[in-house]
Amino acid sequence: MKELIPEEVVEKKIYLIRGQKIILSIHLAELYGVETRALNQAVKRNIDRFPEDFMFQLKDSEAEWLVSQNVIPHKKYFGGSFPYAFTEQGVAMLSSVLNSERAVQVNIAIMRAFVKLREMIAANKDLARRLDDIEKKYDTQFKVVFDAIRQLMTPPEPKKRKIGFEVRESTARYGASGRKRAR
Repeated sequence: MKELIPEEVVEKKIYLIRGQKIILSIHLAELYGVETRALNQAVKRNIDRFPEDFMFQLKDSEAEWLVSQNVIPHKKYFGGSFPYAFTEQGVAMLSSVLNSERAVQVNIAIMRAFVKLREMIAANKDLARRLDDIEKKYDTQFKVVFDAIRQLMTPPEPKKRKIGFEVRESTARYGASGRKRAR
């Protein structure tokens, strides 16, 4: 079966808010091909299926952040109330609330996008861990080299100067100086 929505389109609609990957209700409505109002009504009729870790409403500061990141053009885009943010589990629960063929296909595409993002994050964590291991390994093997480089980079200590004044005079000549002595 042909993919209804490309993964890239879905991935661009996933944001990180409150430490969770979410999709906004306005974007979900767009993907499902329904009005945002209709999606919100379906959710409200089944609100017991959407605990706080499945769905939450954005705060003003979060909406401001979305505007600043060019996710949305302006807060007026929300139409008076802030949208709902659906986590991966919340999107999965939507499939039981929205009963259309398109909803099923869209949910499949969204779930695949969430899985792909999770795999990318895991790969990045693995890469960061490997880099830390290599750094620790080379720090111990090349400690002598690092110490020598640090020693070369350290400027020599300046000579300490005496406190006070040092008077430099030419030595006084005593004795015959070209003047005649009085006898």
